[in-house]
Amino acid sequence: MLNPKIFKAYDIRGIYRQDLNEDTAYQLGLAFAELRKQETEKNDLKIVVGGDMRISTPELKKAVIRGLTEGGLDVVDVGTVSTPSFYFAVGHLGLDGGIMVSASHNPAEWNGFKITRDKAKPVSFDTGIKVIKEKMEEGNLSPAEKPGNLETKDDILTEQLKHDFQFFNTETIKPLKIVADPANGMGAQFLKAMFDNLNCELIEMNFKLDGNFPAHEADPLKPENLEDLKQKVKQEQADLGIAVDGDGDRVFFVDNQGEAVDQSIIRGILAKIFLKERPGSKICYDIRPGKITEDMIRENGGVPVVTKVGHSLIKEQVLQEDAYFAGESSGHFFLNMEIGCFEAPVIITGKLLEEFSRSGKTVAEYIQPLQKYYHSGEINSEVEDKERVFEALEEKYSDGEINKLDGITVEYPNFWFNVRGSNTEEKVRLNLEARDKKTMEAKRDEVLEVIRQA
Repeated sequence: MLNPKIFKAYDIRGIYRQDLNEDTAYQLGLAFAELRKQETEKNDLKIVVGGDMRISTPELKKAVIRGLTEGGLDVVDVGTVSTPSFYFAVGHLGLDGGIMVSASHNPAEWNGFKITRDKAKPVSFDTGIKVIKEKMEEGNLSPAEKPGNLETKDDILTEQLKHDFQFFNTETIKPLKIVADPANGMGAQFLKAMFDNLNCELIEMNFKLDGNFPAHEADPLKPENLEDLKQKVKQEQADLGIAVDGDGDRVFFVDNQGEAVDQSIIRGILAKIFLKERPGSKICYDIRPGKITEDMIRENGGVPVVTKVGHSLIKEQVLQEDAYFAGESSGHFFLNMEIGCFEAPVIITGKLLEEFSRSGKTVAEYIQPLQKYYHSGEINSEVEDKERVFEALEEKYSDGEINKLDGITVEYPNFWFNVRGSNTEEKVRLNLEARDKKTMEAKRDEVLEVIRQA
């Protein structure tokens, strides 16, 4: 019996053997084959399949490949790779799409599938996952008359590094001391390969691929998962710390004093860097507060474009707007390249190392003048009725500047906030920012009271 809850806004995900299994993977393969044939009106399609290091991934991957090939598609299996390496493979090889078996940063018992079209164009719920869900629910899927072929390619990371290293100059990167913690996830693969080719000292934490995540959860967005890295950076007197999530598509940074660098500052620095390359470009960022990003885009002659939250939705908008770079508060950083628009953590990291090296400052010194605003962090509240919450906020803050792109965003001269609903739970998420700490704390508490009384 198919569990409809596995079909999310940006991917398909659930607990292995409870919400999804090998049959789900097989049916997905057949459904995706049918969808791409209908969309392209072609039968000779070839797609990429990759998988992360989770314990359940090999069996699910085998099943999805069987569904795809029996559905008539040729498949290139790129092995155990990070999600960015998978996206790169789709774009670089010029193929018709792909399926990555991964549950990203979720705990060990989870697994799932990220789906793309050609050039790694995302498939979100509204742009294809809903259709796949309907095809799987109808249960009329059957193998094609002529099955597809399967081939394997085991050097995609080498090709990716060759591509990514063209975007920065390794000669300008100083011999920095870097601590990295990929939490036993796929980021270890590209971090090791990257630093093997740089004149930096890499101190490895939790680099052994292990789908049980023995050290800690592979989600650097949660502050507790950065604690070990922060301590190690201080202990080693390192120049920088890098944390990556389970499938390697989100990257976080810790300064030389062991403090996490706000993603909106990282995003702003990267916007400045990429605007030097392409002056006047559009730069996208999600609607959660992080005003320093907008400031830096404008200061450097770019055009700021606000997007909804969610990696698929951001990529879709980047492509619509023909933006060059985009950053999400949760650590996704996208580059719109010739081969496609997707997360490029090797390029992003290389660019930052170049920038910090050139500045002659420590990372903490570099970011200090950019720490202008005070942020509440993301605060979740369980609610009975999300819509009632939005109505209550709109009424209370009717004299502010209101935007309903994703949930509700309200702006005043000295503070601004976004409240949006969870896609999967009866929860709303508050992100609030202000020009001073006192205002941030007072307004955070005030908005939370409105949410919780609605």
